[in-house]
Amino acid sequence: MPDEPKPGGPSPAAVGLVAPPLRVLIAPDSFKGSAPAVDAAAAIAAGWSATRPADLIVTLPIADGGEGTLDAFAAAVPAARRYTRAVTGPNGRRVTDASWLALPGRVALVELAAASGLPLMAAPDPLYAHTHGLGELIADAMDAGARQILVALGGSASTDGGTSLLSALGARFLDAAGHPLPAGGGPLVDLAAIDLTGLRPPPPDGVRCLVDVNTPLLGPTGAAAVFGPQKGAGTNDIARLEAGLARLVNLLDHAGMPAGGDVRADTAAQAGAAAQAGAARRPGAGAAGGAAYGLAAAFGAELVPGADTIAEKVGLPAAIAAADVVITGEGRFDRTSLSGKAVGAVLARAHAAGVPALVVAGQVGDAPSDSIAEGDAPSDSIAESGSVADPPGSVADPATMADLTAGVVALVDLAGSATAAMAHPARWLEQAGSHLARSWPGAGNPHAVANAEPHRRSVSG
Repeated sequence: MPDEPKPGGPSPAAVGLVAPPLRVLIAPDSFKGSAPAVDAAAAIAAGWSATRPADLIVTLPIADGGEGTLDAFAAAVPAARRYTRAVTGPNGRRVTDASWLALPGRVALVELAAASGLPLMAAPDPLYAHTHGLGELIADAMDAGARQILVALGGSASTDGGTSLLSALGARFLDAAGHPLPAGGGPLVDLAAIDLTGLRPPPPDGVRCLVDVNTPLLGPTGAAAVFGPQKGAGTNDIARLEAGLARLVNLLDHAGMPAGGDVRADTAAQAGAAAQAGAARRPGAGAAGGAAYGLAAAFGAELVPGADTIAEKVGLPAAIAAADVVITGEGRFDRTSLSGKAVGAVLARAHAAGVPALVVAGQVGDAPSDSIAEGDAPSDSIAESGSVADPPGSVADPATMADLTAGVVALVDLAGSATAAMAHPARWLEQAGSHLARSWPGAGNPHAVANAEPHRRSVSG
């Protein structure tokens, strides 16, 4: 190994020394609608390696509880085993390739998007789309002996308050004549009784819902009002869904009936307005069309920040500690990315570890209508609310996180438009990796990244 240059002596370049290879960690979220996190990580890695072939690269795809969570765990946990099952899709059609993961310690991971996600719909059906398939996956994992179940909530097609998934686990939701209601959020306006006598007990070590929003169940910032429109709900649909969820709350949340009991509208009426107010204040209950609420109220599930929980489970802190530079990314990088999202979790931990971080984004800033990839919806982050304890390595004030990146490259800038970027995402992700590698100090342009403008720090060309 060459000797260190003496103070005041010639620079390494002057004596012909070559800088040691960098240890590069590439940990992106999925680029929704364009590239899964696993594919995005591989493409960015290929681009970086093409420019700096001596560097040591580790890929660690991440997620925040939505689409891609199973793949992130499968890539990070060698002992994970995937089980594929046919389940009932959100529109009643069979989904033949839904799957869940068995993790060490008899922990199961199920992903709502795999069984009840919006992309599984041929067309939106805001009143009758449902979560029955998610309940089937949970039941299958329990039948296989899981002691704890992690439920990744995100990308749902429905606003049914989790009633359909609970039906798959043995609950019954009845109308005034005692008949089972049709699946979906719309029929909940006719809900008159809930029979939990057949509901399966939760697994011994409980259920944890991985959520990335602080959305309550009810009200103007609730599940129907905020997420309904992207699921096809119009004004009248939203009003109907809101009324159905409020009726569900009156019967289930504050009637004081334990699991295994029978709840009727007349016994719940006294809870009325107080019940609705309580549910409206419950952080995260509106996640996945209220599925988080249903699992918490009837199945005793705990709601936890998805991005931070996943980061710890897949070993992100240790991977960052071993890296010289970290690259993360997602479809749209804006203020919501920095609070409760997967990219924010990476940036916060990199900052805490003193490791510079770069971002690859479909586009930067508030997304126009032709965004390369639409996120789940505008939402209040778990991390912004203070209702969930700040995780290790987090930054409590999201505004300070605008200064946590050493550089950002936007695919729309490289490709010229969102349409072009979406047409060939792998190509432009690879280009982005190569561009960041060329811009890194010591790669021929030592000030390109370090002197980029704060807040945006767009690296394009």
